Amino acid sequence: MPIDHIETQRLRIRSFQPNDWQAVYDYTSDPAVMAYIPEGPFTPEQTKVFVADNMGEQAHFVAVLLKTDDLLVGHMEFHPWFAPQIYEIGWVFDRAYHGQGYATEAAMALLQYGLETLHLHRIIATCQPENVASCRVVEKLGMRREAHFRKCIRRPDNGWWDEYFYALLEEEWFKAAKT
Repeated sequence: MPIDHIETQRLRIRSFQPNDWQAVYDYTSDPAVMAYIPEGPFTPEQTKVFVADNMGEQAHFVAVLLKTDDLLVGHMEFHPWFAPQIYEIGWVFDRAYHGQGYATEAAMALLQYGLETLHLHRIIATCQPENVASCRVVEKLGMRREAHFRKCIRRPDNGWWDEYFYALLEEEWFKAAKT
């Protein structure tokens, strides 16, 4: 993919850089931020590998920064899914920046990029029903809930999470843009 530079009113979305690992560790080491991520909180070593693995052509995640002070506040998942012209989108943000619309703003920019620039057919997102904030973001994006999978993801405590599955088709995006 790599995404070199997408800007919104308040955010800059770009590929990860090697020195990003500390900012990423600051929020991915927080158990509250990583509560719905199957891998759980990251160690410094895991964070360095995560950033390094997401700097090249095969990157599945991009950094999200505040434009005002160039501060990395989260990351977005955005990558091909299982078939041509289908991508998955997701987000993880520093807890200090929750509730301010940053995930929605960044996701909307990536939806626009994916559907209008990459000419994708479909973009999907998933979240656990307990993750009410993420469910709200997906619904603000205009994505439809297509499925509720029961006990389909192993939790770090060896229990199981349910998962909601959402999607947005290109024709839905363009129809909404006309209204």
